[in-house]
Amino acid sequence: MRRKRRIPPAPLPQRHGVDPVRVRLPAAGAWATVREHLVERLSGAGDGVVDGMFDAGLVVAADGRAVPADAPYVPGMFVWFQRELPDEVPVPFPLEVVYRDEHIVVVDKPHFLATTPRGSHVAETALARLRRELAIPALAAAHRLDRLTAGLVLFTVRPEERGAYQTLFRDRLVRKEYEAVAPYAPGLALPRTVRSRIVKERGELTAREVAGEPNAVSRVELVDHRPDGAGGLARYRLVPGTGQTHQLRVHMTALGVPILGDPLYPEVTAPVPAGDFRRPLQLLARAMEFTDPVTGEEHRLRSGRVLTAWASYDRWAAGTCDGPSDGQ
Repeated sequence: MRRKRRIPPAPLPQRHGVDPVRVRLPAAGAWATVREHLVERLSGAGDGVVDGMFDAGLVVAADGRAVPADAPYVPGMFVWFQRELPDEVPVPFPLEVVYRDEHIVVVDKPHFLATTPRGSHVAETALARLRRELAIPALAAAHRLDRLTAGLVLFTVRPEERGAYQTLFRDRLVRKEYEAVAPYAPGLALPRTVRSRIVKERGELTAREVAGEPNAVSRVELVDHRPDGAGGLARYRLVPGTGQTHQLRVHMTALGVPILGDPLYPEVTAPVPAGDFRRPLQLLARAMEFTDPVTGEEHRLRSGRVLTAWASYDRWAAGTCDGPSDGQ
């Protein structure tokens, strides 16, 4: 059995809670030098950026020494560099710690805050902010929550234990409950379990339902309804049995009750300017239950947030809410 190659520790420090970028050179390729591979791999960075990194000695090997631009290509070699942090508009809402011990940290994430660095959201993410605020550089996410969705996210404190908690989510051993505000449909028979096949192609903004064996299962229940909004609003309890991308948003749209504030379903709307935190998606990861794989403790955790469209639909619709969720 082929042994997995051990990843060396990063020779560069974190910056603002963000890890340096690690690149492993592919086992096969026609590149003569490390530089040639990085120029191709980072082609979106712009002309001359990679050469500038080499000239400044910013690309380093596992021993922390700068890699020369003419260093020969070695399959499987690791190199690191610090990414250029983009200008980000701070998300002006706090991360509330719901539970913390020596193994895990569970937080109540606000809307608009990405879980982990990705794309244009890097230092202004839940992971980077928590590393800075809690002074835990080794903190890592055990799973992810969409940037536009608020609610509970679990982070691990010790790198050697991260796999155990990730396995909980992979094997669907975490019972998750969501809450959503959407139009009220008197003719919609609830509760019901929705089953369909959802696919999301790389590079596409939205997921879609297609014919075939179901890979997405969601339980949808009506909690309450009232005459706010056009035709009335309802509060729904959503219990996913699987974890497909945008699953709950797709299933609610398919039922004819798309979640309020959704910029992708049923139609893709124009992007809002950076810093526009009005009318957040009315979807909340409300509860999380699991047996701790390290301590054996039973955890039953709940978000303290109240979705703004339910607390005050008029304020939410007018975009005058003080934050993404009230009742914190």
